[in-house]
Amino acid sequence: MTFGTEARRRGKCGLEMNRAYRYLSSAFSRKRVLVTGHTGFKGSWLSLWLKELGAEVIGYALDPYTPRDNFVLNRLSQKITDIRGDIRDVRRLRSVFRRYSPEYVFHLAAQPIVRISYAKPKETFDINVGGTVNIFECCRITKSVRVIINITSDKCYENKEWVWGYRENDPVGGYDPYSSSKGCSELITAAYRKSFFNPSDFSKHEKALSSARAGNVIGGGDWAKDRIIPDCVRALEKKQPIQVRNPCSVRPWQYVLEPLGGYLLLAARMNASPKKYCGAWNFGPEGTSISKVQEIVESAIKCWGSGSWKPVGVLSERHEASMLVLDINKAKLDLAWKPCLTLAEAVKNTIGWYKARQNRQDLSAFCRSQIHNYMDRMIIR
Repeated sequence: MTFGTEARRRGKCGLEMNRAYRYLSSAFSRKRVLVTGHTGFKGSWLSLWLKELGAEVIGYALDPYTPRDNFVLNRLSQKITDIRGDIRDVRRLRSVFRRYSPEYVFHLAAQPIVRISYAKPKETFDINVGGTVNIFECCRITKSVRVIINITSDKCYENKEWVWGYRENDPVGGYDPYSSSKGCSELITAAYRKSFFNPSDFSKHEKALSSARAGNVIGGGDWAKDRIIPDCVRALEKKQPIQVRNPCSVRPWQYVLEPLGGYLLLAARMNASPKKYCGAWNFGPEGTSISKVQEIVESAIKCWGSGSWKPVGVLSERHEASMLVLDINKAKLDLAWKPCLTLAEAVKNTIGWYKARQNRQDLSAFCRSQIHNYMDRMIIR
């Protein structure tokens, strides 16, 4: 997406002061916001968006995965407070909370790959479970913290591979270590909300805690292994066939700004009405964006302009779910959030980032343009 002539007339950065921008900037402008996992794919996009809203962003994470990551190419280390650290290091975390006194906390740091969780189960649980406890403990003892959102995953549910969507009150669980760790993270969130951040006692602790569960997120700047878009781009750049493990698996695909917009809206609502909006929330696509892996691959090839794919055997593979869908009615009805983009637009925007990088475009301007255009389409009531 790029700004047109009309957009360039709108004022600072070509951004129309629409309702979405006004609402979100009023919540985050000049506020101290801690983002764990800010060097990662989703964390970098969230940090960039918060910066555009005028927030004072403090990031805490390990080093970026590659020099080609969205965090690196956007030069975010020069734009926010960039702190490198492990969420398993509770002493370092506490020092960061003491020094910066954040008002909002978005917890995204995690070991996010299913297949890695099979190879490193203890590390996965240490990070995704123990790390979450460390974050909540720091929030509990830090007076300035008002809003906490724990970003988990759609895989946190006890997946029965049924065709209808999982609702927020369905049981959590998980077959593989990664999914189980995210289910555990949800249980921890619920325990802290009931025990320490109970909405009925808000006047005593003044903290609001929620969890957010998103589907399969795609977007520019992701180079992680065993994710379909990075796998596609690596093969397309080398002019090799894309190897697809599970072409018939069905997933709720969504562009990265869709759930991030939900997280930001949720945080703003929690800040304004903490008792009303604490809880678990699904942020997934509409039913038309729930499709097979094969369809995403073919759409990516079309946007790239060339390429091919082939299935690869999975007989020796570990278990991976073939069907997983989210019910997003709670977010649509209670939060007044809904997806803005079609699946075709999501893939086009995603491949556009990789093409822009290949063409040596200014990716900072490119990403800001996508964020601004997305806010133009957001509907906030």
